[in-house]
Amino acid sequence: MNASMWIKALQIIPHVNKDEWDRLDVISRWLISTRAAVLIMTFLSGAIAGILAYQRGVFQFLPWFLATLGIVFAHATNNLLNDYTDAARGVDQENYYRAQYGPQPLLHGLMTRRQHLTYSAVTGGLALAIGIYLVLYRGGLTLPLLLAGAFFVLFYTWPLKYIALGELAVLVVWGPLMVGGVYYVMSGNWDWNVVLASLPYALGVTGVIFGKHIDKIDMDRAKRIYTLPVLLGEPLSRWTVVGMLVAQYLSVIYLVTTGFFSPILLVVLFALPAFLRVLAIFRFPKPQEKPRDFPEVWPNYFVAAAFFHNRRFGLFYLAGLILGLIVRL
Repeated sequence: MNASMWIKALQIIPHVNKDEWDRLDVISRWLISTRAAVLIMTFLSGAIAGILAYQRGVFQFLPWFLATLGIVFAHATNNLLNDYTDAARGVDQENYYRAQYGPQPLLHGLMTRRQHLTYSAVTGGLALAIGIYLVLYRGGLTLPLLLAGAFFVLFYTWPLKYIALGELAVLVVWGPLMVGGVYYVMSGNWDWNVVLASLPYALGVTGVIFGKHIDKIDMDRAKRIYTLPVLLGEPLSRWTVVGMLVAQYLSVIYLVTTGFFSPILLVVLFALPAFLRVLAIFRFPKPQEKPRDFPEVWPNYFVAAAFFHNRRFGLFYLAGLILGLIVRL
């Protein structure tokens, strides 16, 4: 048991060598191999759904907990399958982007293929078991939602990411599918207002994946991985992310002015200093070398900036929803 590594792996993707890996407990290995630091984005989608359900008097703890746990395991499974697929297809090499910002378990010899598939199967099996339970518990749209989630888990890495549909998939998954789906298993109702309320946060998550694909645009182009940034080019892609971040604030303002949200949700405007920091980065091309005062996450650059803003915005968004709920009570 190594609680300090658990905490570290939930904050960053730590670099470890084979000797260090062999001394780690199974939970630490799972957290590192699934890139657990980014799973917070999925948990926040579940948390948003829970608060929206509570506001409408339909919150149920057990369905919420299981559904949120299920989408986190599904995201972790996708990360594992992403690494396995890219390794099998020869995409991940020592000089490829994925191998630079964190340990790639197969490429760096931390796991055998059999071990990696075992981690994937167990993690995916837990997600599937939770999904089947919720289908039996709620019925209705739960099965189509489960099948849609399984589709994105299995086919995001290939072929969706290769044909410029990966970014759209992220918007759909972290918005309607996760927030709307978790809300549905609690309430039994598909609510388009809840879907609309999911978009301010889902746009931020999409900005993160967009930033990641901008960071590796040259490598992806060389390997014929046609992400949306590869098709749009770096300058337009950078400003597309800026547009998505602006849309996060505008969508919240719209939802407040229409009366769907309390003005308390304008607390998200406290994330504007983070947006301005990110804007200063996205205005210019990625530098050839790590800037002197940049965090130790290089070569993550645009993705690190977008992730920083998403966490800040997401936490203020969550805080606004909680404060609104407290005021109502």
